[in-house]
This record gives sequence, C-alpha cells and structure tokens, in this order.
Amino acid sequence: MPRFTFPPLLLLSLLLCSWSHSLTGANDSGNTNECGQCIPESCEPVRCKAPELSVRDDCGCCEQCLGAEGELCGGRGGASRRRQARCGPGLVCVSQSREGLGAAASQEPLPEELEGTGLCVCKEDGAVCGSDGRSYQSVCALHLHSWISVRAGRERVHKAHDGECKLAPVIVLPPKKIHNVTGAQVYLSCEVKAVPTPVITWRKITESPKGVKLLEELPGDRVNMAVQVRGGPSKHESTGWVLINPLTKEDEGVYQCHATNMVGETQSYGTIKVTDPNKYKKMNFIASDDDI
Repeated sequence: MPRFTFPPLLLLSLLLCSWSHSLTGANDSGNTNECGQCIPESCEPVRCKAPELSVRDDCGCCEQCLGAEGELCGGRGGASRRRQARCGPGLVCVSQSREGLGAAASQEPLPEELEGTGLCVCKEDGAVCGSDGRSYQSVCALHLHSWISVRAGRERVHKAHDGECKLAPVIVLPPKKIHNVTGAQVYLSCEVKAVPTPVITWRKITESPKGVKLLEELPGDRVNMAVQVRGGPSKHESTGWVLINPLTKEDEGVYQCHATNMVGETQSYGTIKVTDPNKYKKMNFIASDDDI
C-alpha cells in the first residue's frame, strides 16, 4: 500500500497554525492567571460618587469607580487615585491636550500615570432643564445629581426639556444712590439675570400736581440723557445704564430699572441727588466774611 506524504510547504503551514493556537491559548490562560484568587479583604476601599458608577474590575473581584463627567480616564494600566480607567454611562473618554492635563509650557514630561489619558465627556452635548427647576450643563450632570439625590432619600430628577430652565428676571446688582453737583457726568447701572434674556428699560418717577406718581420712559426727549443695554457680565445676564451729562437740577429724583421677559418681571430703584456748586461758593464766601 503506497504511503501518503504531505508536501513540505503544507506541513510547515500546519505546524505554524498549531504553534499560533497554542500561543493564543497561553495568553488567554495567562490573563486568567494574572487575576489569581479573589481575596475581597485585599481590595482597596473605594467610594464612588453614586452607586451607578460602581463596577467590578476586569477580574470581577474588587470594586472600582467609573469616571464622572470632567474626570480623567484611560491611560496606562488600570484606575488610579487621579483618574478612572473607564467612563460612566452616557460618557465617552476623549483625548485632551497637555494644557488640559496641567503640563507646563516648558513641555515637562507628564507623570507616567497621566500618559495617554483623556477626559470623560457627555455623549449628548448641551444644557438641559431638570424636573427640579434647575439647569444642568448636560444630561449626564443631571443623571449624576439624580443618582445622588435618590441615595440621599430625595426624589429622582428627570429631564424636563432641552436647554436651560426658564428664569424670571432677578436683579443681581441694583442701581446705587448718586450725589453730585450740576454740570457733572453721572450714570446709574443695573445688572439683571434671566432666561430668556430680559428687556431692560429705565424710568424716572415723577409726581403730578395732584400728587400722582408718574413713570417717565427714558431717555424720552431729554438731550442730556442716554440709555444703553448690553449682555453680561455673566451668562444670561444683561446690564443697563442711564447716562446723564451734564447733570442738572431737573435730573434729581428716583429712577427705576425695570426688567421683563416671558416668565416675569422685576424692578429696582436708584436715586440722584443734585447740588448746585454756586450755593457752596456763596456759603463759603459768607463764612469768610464772618471770619473777618
């Protein structure tokens, strides 16, 4: 009976496949051997920001925390004191620049544990309004607050709608009391926070001959007065000014800063007291005569 022999090239291919398979098996079993026996007492204690961020490590033994929004992630090896290996639900680990990691401008080498690290960023971008009436920078921030709230025995918070919560105008910085002389340049300012952005108007409170209080819309036909509004200084804030130059005795009185939007309205008041410098000169002249 004739003997069947393998061609040399085919035999070599079979040997290589067998060798590759045994290497793969060795690596697989090596990962298992690296874990070893699970001894819970040897695990380092961890405290996650919320139970939903707590998971088991790759060996299924020790507890570790998933990264929250804005925390460091990735890098070499597993989690460490300064970063988490993985990000929590709804988050993705995004690489960042050296500046974001706090590296000096001189390009000093990063600590080994920070090499290749990224930042946990929410997959859904944009602010949201929570059912608690608060605005959150992202839906991930809302979820984290909700988890913490439930753990503390409070109600769960859900997303009411995209975008920040509506906010009625609130006076952040009211107008001040001004005391100056005629001919001077003065101004009153008013800072307001609201969502959506408020409309700011200025009014001067006057009184009719019958004693009825009237609101005069400014600047009206006053040639020495100008009104200006701009956004800021902070997000969702607006600042309004009323500038008077030159100041006259007729400008003395109470001024109202009025802010309104689709949610509500508010107002605050400032005053201007005007003194005639000629009156002081006359008083000083009389005092000098008395001294003589």
